[in-house]
Amino acid sequence: MKRSSIQRKTPLARSAWPLADRSTAQRRSTLKARVKKPTVEQGSKYLAACRGESCYLRVLGVCIGRNTVVPCHSNQARHGKGMGIKAKHEFTVPGCQACHAWIDQGPAPREAKFRQWDVGYARWEPVRAAKMGLTEEAA
Repeated sequence: MKRSSIQRKTPLARSAWPLADRSTAQRRSTLKARVKKPTVEQGSKYLAACRGESCYLRVLGVCIGRNTVVPCHSNQARHGKGMGIKAKHEFTVPGCQACHAWIDQGPAPREAKFRQWDVGYARWEPVRAAKMGLTEEAA
């Protein structure tokens, strides 16, 4: 097979990356910097604070009380919740198994679930701060 004899009139353009100045390289490296995730130890102290507490969600007609209390993470994007990602551990509220299921899979509208979780978190936050020895600024 014979190669064609077509010649380019202009040479191929070079990419800008090898010729980029130092400030461009630094800016690009800062874009790639990742946010440091909290360690398991840092997150587990918030989860441990929920042990032995009563249900703070208290969904009317659903709540079964103190027997099966678990940490219920927020389902709101403003607290770090995303597709396949749980909210940050600091946004947990102790809730019974029934209230937790209602918040996560219940038939109620999202706004009602968010409102109920926010009310429970408002009740839980000062108790958690006292239990963990946190100040208002650190909480």
